[in-house]
Amino acid sequence: MIRLNLPSYDIKLRGTEGHYQVLDPLRRRWVALTPEEWVRQHFIHWLTSSLGYPTTLLANEVPLRIGTKDLRADSVLYDRTLKPRMIIEFKAPHVPITQRVFDQIMAYNLQLHAQYLVVSNGLCHYCCKLDFIGKKYLFLDHIPNYEEL
Repeated sequence: MIRLNLPSYDIKLRGTEGHYQVLDPLRRRWVALTPEEWVRQHFIHWLTSSLGYPTTLLANEVPLRIGTKDLRADSVLYDRTLKPRMIIEFKAPHVPITQRVFDQIMAYNLQLHAQYLVVSNGLCHYCCKLDFIGKKYLFLDHIPNYEEL
């Protein structure tokens, strides 16, 4: 896997060449190590170890039903009342962050109504804060630490 624009850590891997699995601490199980999962695990580790996000309020692969489609949000941060606070969408490092990616996360937010949307391919990270009353959004110049939310 390639080096990301995220801190490295002692990631737990098992398996054989080409069939690796990574231990997902949020799901508490081994999952296939894909390029997108590599990004997710590094990003979640960064949020929890450096930015103070509680692991107890984060979930991976959150099921959603939008119309007749069953979808999954990559990761969701909840507040202490278990209301979605942030949706995080991950892409593999070779996948550019385009308008289509933002359209995808906005579709998820039609159901979840989170105030923060984050998109990352491990190399580039974007965060926007939604103002539902003013019907506008603001791109932030950084990913906020948990206390800033």
